[in-house]
Amino acid sequence: MAVQERDNGPEWREREEGGFLLTFQRLFFAMRCRDSFPMAELEDRLKNNRNSALLHRILRQTVLHPLCKKYPPSVKYRRFFLSELIKKHEITGAEPLDDLYDALGEVLRSEDPLVCYKNYFLLSGENITLAENVAIISEGTTGLVTWEAALYFAEWAMENPEVFKCRTVLELGSGIGLAGIAICKTCHLKQYTFSDCHPNVLKQLRKNIIRNNLLIDSDTWNSKECEGENQSNNGSEEIQREKVNIVRLDWGEVTQEQISELQSDIIIATDIIYDPEVIPNLVSVLQKLLVATPGRKTKASSVVYLASTVRNPETYHQFKMELDKIGIEHHKMRGPATEVFPYNSRKAGCLTVQTGAA
Repeated sequence: MAVQERDNGPEWREREEGGFLLTFQRLFFAMRCRDSFPMAELEDRLKNNRNSALLHRILRQTVLHPLCKKYPPSVKYRRFFLSELIKKHEITGAEPLDDLYDALGEVLRSEDPLVCYKNYFLLSGENITLAENVAIISEGTTGLVTWEAALYFAEWAMENPEVFKCRTVLELGSGIGLAGIAICKTCHLKQYTFSDCHPNVLKQLRKNIIRNNLLIDSDTWNSKECEGENQSNNGSEEIQREKVNIVRLDWGEVTQEQISELQSDIIIATDIIYDPEVIPNLVSVLQKLLVATPGRKTKASSVVYLASTVRNPETYHQFKMELDKIGIEHHKMRGPATEVFPYNSRKAGCLTVQTGAA
């Protein structure tokens, strides 16, 4: 029996190290926790090589990368990351690396602003850049950071682009826009409408949409505050032309006029089932959006996709009970097969809500 030996030549080692470096890059730009990084493997590699070349290549893919210069993670995070690399460097007794200590010195001299950047890489190699608040809760909202159910649903959408092809989509509770931006970049939509109720969230959302080369419909929003951001993206990078809207939508104050204007083929939402107090208003909005609008010639046939991290099973159960009360059908979906984005934890799930018999 012939046995094919594994190719461990220079080309194989180069490809293998390239994958290792890309892992560090993806985790760093998404600001993932220490346990997400292959630090033990890094230590073994440094002990075997006894030089600083690998650390220098990691620096070039992370802290010294042009993307970090333009859209950096928080100062606190970069300080943590460089400190971890220095620990591994000192443990293994590798040769000195001035760039490593120079980078830490620069970070230590920097002020830590309230806003940082996270970058999420798509399979195409393109990245999504989001300005996020450093604090999880700030300005009276949790909507200024990306929650992991948005990553989870974006992965599902990218695996199922035919669901969104030439369709109109409304997103409830868009936050700072990860899911919607990913869908707009990877699925051929007819129209996408982002919505939220908090004014500071909407402001940050608008900037993130423009930062990622999506063109906001001028009839919906005409703002001077992001003109500079828009002009900076009018260079060599192509601006996508899907019709993108942003609306302020308060579930407790929604009008019939808004419901008529927002009727869409698909409604999506991520990580909005976390507070029992918002469930009645959420279910009421879903019911209005799923029921045929007075005056429409055809019956509404919208479908809702929800992705949620179940933090409190009782809250999640309450939401499904409220749907059952008004006759809205729902079922759990199979999640994405491929992990595109790095996670700190992967506990999200998808739920499909369809028009019911009520």
